[in-house]
Amino acid sequence: MQVSVIQNKIYEIRGQKVMLDFDLAEMYEVETKVLKQAIRRKTDRFPPDFMFTLTKAEYASLRSQFVTLEKGRGKYSKYLPSAFTEQGVAMLSSVLNSEKAINVNIAIIRTFVLIKQSAILHKDLYEKIIKLEKKYNKNFKEVFTALEYLMSKKQTEENFKTRRRIGFKP
Repeated sequence: MQVSVIQNKIYEIRGQKVMLDFDLAEMYEVETKVLKQAIRRKTDRFPPDFMFTLTKAEYASLRSQFVTLEKGRGKYSKYLPSAFTEQGVAMLSSVLNSEKAINVNIAIIRTFVLIKQSAILHKDLYEKIIKLEKKYNKNFKEVFTALEYLMSKKQTEENFKTRRRIGFKP
């Protein structure tokens, strides 16, 4: 499974990176109903920090991001979707005992790790830039002031008139 496909199915809800039950069911190649039934049989494995049900407002907000979803009777589940955190996705492999589920879970966990690593990398870069700005802010200010002066229209016109001509003089 491609990392980009998985990344497109990871959302940030309630400040957590999560995947929705219908996306997971599609990747596991099972119906969402089957996935939910397997989870209901082992609810003790899914505490609130592993899995939670979206509110109507959260789901409505997400639906507005899904351009392809249409409203209509019988087209989509009447139940609100469940969101799974990284730990919840890992726990799904113990509930769904298929080769496909294991392979998909491995790919999903690797994607979550990549996202964390890139977030840490970007955070480090951001912090370094802030430090540089604080350290060299005065110097940059002087450079920008000089550049503004040199680039000002008035200064450019004055230089053009008073500047000695270079080249062959007849």
